[in-house]
Amino acid sequence: MEAKTTKVKKILFIVNPISGSGKNNPLEKYIKERFGNPDFSYKIVQTERPGHASDLSKTAVAEGTDIIVAVGGDGTVNETARAIIGTECALGIIPTGSGNGLARHLKLPFNVTKALDSIGAGKFIKIDTATLDDKVFLSMAGVGYDAHVAKKFANAGTRGFLTYFKIVSSDYKGYKPRKYKLILDGKTIKRTAFMVSFANSNQFGNNTSIDPNAKIDDGYIDVCIVRKVPMIRLPFILPLLFMGKFDKSLYIEIIRAKTITIKRKKGKAIHLDGDPYDSGKQFEIKIHPLSLKIIVP
Repeated sequence: MEAKTTKVKKILFIVNPISGSGKNNPLEKYIKERFGNPDFSYKIVQTERPGHASDLSKTAVAEGTDIIVAVGGDGTVNETARAIIGTECALGIIPTGSGNGLARHLKLPFNVTKALDSIGAGKFIKIDTATLDDKVFLSMAGVGYDAHVAKKFANAGTRGFLTYFKIVSSDYKGYKPRKYKLILDGKTIKRTAFMVSFANSNQFGNNTSIDPNAKIDDGYIDVCIVRKVPMIRLPFILPLLFMGKFDKSLYIEIIRAKTITIKRKKGKAIHLDGDPYDSGKQFEIKIHPLSLKIIVP
């Protein structure tokens, strides 16, 4: 997709200090060096609580801000984007989180100065967004084991890939697959699955992918129905997640759809871009084509 250019005047940086971008980070210095001239008006605000990024973003959109930059992980990006969807404001990302799924999918720079240069250039594309009932996700949502892990990770007290890996490995053996009824664009199927992921992008985070062919601007959600891999097979199957070949395994079924209804016996956790939420026995997912402007290199 060809990138377009927009004139940038007013920029808000929303910084999640827990993601490693706090007081001791030189980010503010880099921003001043790049945007401290008459062509730009910028502001830097740190989030203070869950949901704060959404509130800051909503206010900034109402004030006519041109670009709102999320400095943090997928959760911060998700919160920041909610108020931007469907507006003329553009989302920028400086990835500092654990997974950084959307940034990896879009091949955004992880180097701060390069990311700021991209934001200053103001090139953007439009991407699809999705909702699970009334909740937004940009990259990935899921039920089953990945949602179970997301909930435990959120309450673990420490962040990072090592904490995530410890939870995944310790809980894997005891987690039992569950039965789901899926209505995909009006067609009903039933599956017993270890987890069901809803992919708007090809990134699960940390450079892993269960659906390497997912596209973020095609108007579809890829429904990834994953069977539990036997313990004896894990050493052979897990590398496929990092190689972008998990879709070739016998343990996944991928169906593309625009509207998705999920029914299950019990209300359990779900995750949206890695953040856990409680949900009931039934929920609906919809795609919103090309509804978000996002800054790219």
